[in-house]
Amino acid sequence: MTVESLQTLCKKFPKVTEDVKWGNDLCFCLAKKMFLVIGLGESPVGASFKVTDEEFDELSNRSGFMPAPYVARYKWVLVKDINTLSKKDWEHYAKQSYELVRDKLSKKVRKEFGL
Repeated sequence: MTVESLQTLCKKFPKVTEDVKWGNDLCFCLAKKMFLVIGLGESPVGASFKVTDEEFDELSNRSGFMPAPYVARYKWVLVKDINTLSKKDWEHYAKQSYELVRDKLSKKVRKEFGL
């Protein structure tokens, strides 16, 4: 998986914006809420994303993963190398993270963004 492939995948979801924050992090957002962050200044390239409560413990203890710094309390994990996951896995986790963030938006915000 490449950064460009993840970028293409994330931009397929409705109303997604992307921005570079903190100098080296490519952030994909919905209504200004992040759902996937790629660390561009890292080698290998890593990424963080939100997961379900059940998946958090499982993935956090899996080789190549860890609780994401600063946002682990919100059930975010960090995969240290984006190539650890297959394309199919990325499709699942990116979509799920997007949906978890979308579902937490207020009704007003969802209506405003046409969600």
